[in-house]
Amino acid sequence: MTPDAVLARVHTLLPTAVSAAPELARGQAVVTLPREGMVEALRTLRTDPELDLSLLSDVTVVDYRGRTPRFEVVYQLNSLAKRHRLRVKVGVPEDDTTIPSATAVWRSANWGEREAYDMFGIRFEGHPDLRRILLYPEFEGHPLRKDYPLNLRHPLVPERDPIATPWHPRTEGR
Repeated sequence: MTPDAVLARVHTLLPTAVSAAPELARGQAVVTLPREGMVEALRTLRTDPELDLSLLSDVTVVDYRGRTPRFEVVYQLNSLAKRHRLRVKVGVPEDDTTIPSATAVWRSANWGEREAYDMFGIRFEGHPDLRRILLYPEFEGHPLRKDYPLNLRHPLVPERDPIATPWHPRTEGR
C-alpha cells in the first residue's frame, strides 16, 4: 500500500478523528490525532484488515518549546504483512501533560511510554507501571525538555542494597 493509499484509508476510517490535514513527510504517511478518543483511533488503525498496523515500533516525544501544543507524542506504526507504515502524532499542551496510555492496544508501548515519562514528563493515564526507567527515582526534572538547565548537577545518591531497600514500592517487604 502506498503512503497516499494509507492516508486515504485512515481518512475513510477516522474522518472526524484526524485533527490536522494528513501529510507525507519524507515519503511516510503522517496523521495527527486529538488526545480525546486517541486510544479508540489507535485500536481502529491496528485492527483494520486493510491497514493491519499491528506493530508499534516506537513511542517518542518531540518538544516544541514556544509552540502550542508544546509536546507531540509520536507513535511509529508498521504493518509487516502489508509492508507500509504510519506515523501518528498527538499534541500535548504544556499545562496538562497527560495523555491516555496505548498499552491497552500494544503491549510494546509500555517501555516507550515509561521513557517518555522519564525524559519529558509526559504522564500516560492508565499505564500499568509508570515509573522512571532510565534515571534513578530521586532524579528531579526531565532532561530532554528544551528548558532543562544544561549546567544542573544532581547530587549522587548513596549506594543502596537492592535486596534490603528495593527501588520499586511493589517489591518492598518481599
